[in-house]
Amino acid sequence: MFVIGTAGHVDHGKSALVKALTGIDPDRLAEEKERGMTIDLGFAWLTLPSKRQVSIVDVPGHERFIRNMLAGAGGVDLALFVVAADEGVMPQTKEHLSILDILHVKGGIVALTKKDLVDNDWLSLVTSDVKALLEGTTLEKAPIVPVSSVTGEGLAQLLEVIDGELDSTQPRHDLGRPRLPIDRVFTLAGFGTVVTGTLVDGHLSLGQEVEIVPQGIRSRIRGLQTHRQKIGEAVPGSRVAANIAGVAPEEIQRGNILTLPGLLKPTIAIDVVLRLIKDSPSTLSHNAMVTFHAGTQETPARIRLLDRGELGPGESAWAQIRTEQPVCVVKGDFFVIRSTKGTIGGGEVVETHAKRHKRFHAQTLERLAVLEKGTPEEILLKALETSEPCEMNALVKRVTFPEGEIRSIVVDLASKGSVIPLGGKTLERGTLLYSFRGWTRLVEKACSALESYHLQHPLRRGAPKEELRSRLGLHPQTFSLVVQRMGEKGILAEEGATVRLPSHEIKLSREQQKAVEEFIHALEKNPYSPPTDIPLDPELLSLLVDQRRVVKVGDDVVFSAGAYDKMVKLVVEHIRAKGKITVAEVRDLLGTSRKYALALMEHLDQQRITRRVGDERVLR
Repeated sequence: MFVIGTAGHVDHGKSALVKALTGIDPDRLAEEKERGMTIDLGFAWLTLPSKRQVSIVDVPGHERFIRNMLAGAGGVDLALFVVAADEGVMPQTKEHLSILDILHVKGGIVALTKKDLVDNDWLSLVTSDVKALLEGTTLEKAPIVPVSSVTGEGLAQLLEVIDGELDSTQPRHDLGRPRLPIDRVFTLAGFGTVVTGTLVDGHLSLGQEVEIVPQGIRSRIRGLQTHRQKIGEAVPGSRVAANIAGVAPEEIQRGNILTLPGLLKPTIAIDVVLRLIKDSPSTLSHNAMVTFHAGTQETPARIRLLDRGELGPGESAWAQIRTEQPVCVVKGDFFVIRSTKGTIGGGEVVETHAKRHKRFHAQTLERLAVLEKGTPEEILLKALETSEPCEMNALVKRVTFPEGEIRSIVVDLASKGSVIPLGGKTLERGTLLYSFRGWTRLVEKACSALESYHLQHPLRRGAPKEELRSRLGLHPQTFSLVVQRMGEKGILAEEGATVRLPSHEIKLSREQQKAVEEFIHALEKNPYSPPTDIPLDPELLSLLVDQRRVVKVGDDVVFSAGAYDKMVKLVVEHIRAKGKITVAEVRDLLGTSRKYALALMEHLDQQRITRRVGDERVLR
């Protein structure tokens, strides 16, 4: 399906031409019919000689309604550029052409309307003026067809030319991420809320769950129509009316987008390549306020120029646009900016959720250049590097290629080691991805953190996982996958709740070894009532506990491992025989004091070996 959009100066016969071609009056408002002037978007459709059906969006030409014109120009595949033969090129003729050029509407036809009002010499003069106007624009090679909506002269030829132009027009790509920029909202008796727009980037189906962004309103498609015909599925490039459930019309407005849940994330900061039109009424300064238009969206915005202080007519620059209202755009979308003086320029979205950049920063400018014109592999890697670790499904949203192509590129890059997938190599939608550079930085950071920990705590077998996770600033699930990968590659060793460098070994000095031996010997001399005042470095004690040479059952009560195991065995055997045991019975059983018996039993409760019932213990 294709969409044709009109463009041109007010009162040059755009709506009359649409009606003459289709039999449908695109002026639907009473005010439009009374004033004889298009105010808002109008819609029609026709069947071409080839039997191909196309949609038509008719836009207002008056300068006061340029914002409405912009809302309809975003989804156009072929421009029907209208110039009245009796008036020739006028101010909005130029402004509309600039907008089509900024939006990269590459296909177009010029309809010289009102042919019946001029002679051939005048018609030839206007044709020359139009050709000169089109030079250097995306419509430079557009065919020019003189027509009369009154007499019908040239209309058949115009339809043939439209057919021929569409033969060489590339259909909309199905990227699997449907977006319906809403240009109209209304209610229909017996049906409820209906929204219309031009569908891009994917399919919509009857019964499908959808989301209205940026509000985040969830709904379901109750009905779909194209050209007033019910359909079960809408395809990219078609004009669509969607009846949605459970949403009041006042909750939606022009500029919202109907899409799949979770597919589009609103943003207020985008990186762009920005160009001022040659006829821009003014230069653009850093931090200038403008009106930003993308699709059917419109919002005030501030321009931050990243590589210069001022942008002149016809010049291009890297910029960051910060919008006052959240917008939903994807990489590759085209946009227009306007000031109080009119349309001044526009460009292409390069990064949708941009961080604040330093101006004149070489690495930032280099990255933006790659995102704009790099190979698919380079673009994907740069997109990954700006948001890693990145889930596969999130990466799909950040670049403009079909999901299948992205998956193929990632598989190839992973085989070369340029992309590091975590959690297996199946590359499911939730698979976490790092770039080689990002992974290398993470490995260096992890090794540095562990090396520092080992120097600070040489007698500990490793760092607590949670401490390393905190130093790396990773989400728990991500950290688990990172540790798994680093363990598989021998970068670190995982031991229970700790991690260490594989090269880390605990080595005791002669003095430390002597202190350890004296401590354990003292414990074993009176195993069930060991001394509690033996001085020992806390780090050495932690090491002995970690190696299970001793068991610490209280703040100041430590048993040798052998004595502890025997005591536990005796207590368990007693309970099995008697069904229960008291602290006093433990004291007598072990020939120790209440202090040690109580500390032991509280420890066994904590270890879930015993359970306290009143003053007695039973086995769990």
